[in-house]
Amino acid sequence: MKKRSILGKMLLGMAVFTLSFGMTSCKDNKEKDATEMAEDQNEEKFDDTNEAKEEDSDYLVFAADTHMKEIELGKLAQQKSTNADVRQYAEMLITDHTKALEDLKKTAEAKNISLPTALSEDGKDAYNKLSEEKAEDFDKKYVDMMVDGHEKAIEKMEKASEKANEEDIRMWAADMLPTLRTHQDEAERLEDKLDAMK
Repeated sequence: MKKRSILGKMLLGMAVFTLSFGMTSCKDNKEKDATEMAEDQNEEKFDDTNEAKEEDSDYLVFAADTHMKEIELGKLAQQKSTNADVRQYAEMLITDHTKALEDLKKTAEAKNISLPTALSEDGKDAYNKLSEEKAEDFDKKYVDMMVDGHEKAIEKMEKASEKANEEDIRMWAADMLPTLRTHQDEAERLEDKLDAMK
């Protein structure tokens, strides 16, 4: 009886090990999120030496991900939208976010902060979801996405402008806010206009 119990425990232990090893392997095989990779790199660089800089780096990583997402979704809108106002709005976003991303890269490089080099999984999901929309639903879904996305970006940059540890990061975030608010106002105006056309 005792032998069987020990053997049972051994087999159970092996099964748990195999299962957990298999789950880890599957997870490792999956492509790692670009934003998470940048966050991990910054954590390795600053965790022990400069916790304040590590905290501030999160704002820059978030902004880079936002810029890339708005650029790619804007390009998609220019391809798929049949509405001149929506295409013009998308063009404004591509121009503004491209410039902001270039400026951000210079700031990050000067501070030795890693940024994501590709869309996050959330960004890819948003792009794929939007690209599958029917032509008649596309404009509304895109504009709704821009309203939600800019609300989150404004909230994050307001926080950065007040709470970032380094003064130049606070100033950088404050400088981003007027453009983000313009994008938000225009998205809300387009949302109302599209609703009225129904």
